[in-house]
Amino acid sequence: MTAPALDIVGLRKSFGKAEIIRGIDLEVYKGERHAIIGPNGAGKSTLFNLITARFAPTTGSISLHGQNLAGMAPYQINRLGLSRSFQITNIFPKMTVFENVRCALLWSKGYKYSFWNIVSRSQDLTEGADAVLEQINLAGRRNLPAGVLSYAEQRALEIGVTIAGGADVIMLDEPTAGMSHSETDYIVDLIRKVTENKTLVMVEHDMGVVFGLADRIS
Repeated sequence: MTAPALDIVGLRKSFGKAEIIRGIDLEVYKGERHAIIGPNGAGKSTLFNLITARFAPTTGSISLHGQNLAGMAPYQINRLGLSRSFQITNIFPKMTVFENVRCALLWSKGYKYSFWNIVSRSQDLTEGADAVLEQINLAGRRNLPAGVLSYAEQRALEIGVTIAGGADVIMLDEPTAGMSHSETDYIVDLIRKVTENKTLVMVEHDMGVVFGLADRIS
């Protein structure tokens, strides 16, 4: 049987005496769209933080494509092919839409910001960023400050930043939170398009979104 893209075994996380995550086992296979649901406070975002090494687990293991992630930093996990978005929009509002995506490309390639002026002129980076903007339907907003975009467009940009480095496992934390019905439909269509042939793990409260996207639900 094919090994899971993401494999979690016996995962626990405690903060002092409070046990937030208790004995989670989860397998997510390549190309699968997996939704994680549950009430507020159930530990869903904590699980995402454990997977991406923002928290260290109390016990248990997390593997990406068969490689144990223990002891790795978030950027190392990102460069192994896993990228995530956050509940709260996480973009640079004063930078242009294009610069936000280019910044994500620079990070994914391991460049430090001190090299910005040198690498920003790279044709490959420019073409890569423009390709992402086409994919997320923001090419027409390329040179606008990200802060002037609508809320749905900012979420679309964050999804673009998440996929810019070419990660094959994409984690989205409540991607449609706070959206109208039409905005939700727009983002669902976008997620479906940009995660084609990729592995998707998402936290979502809107069950219409869950049933519209997910192959499996935990």
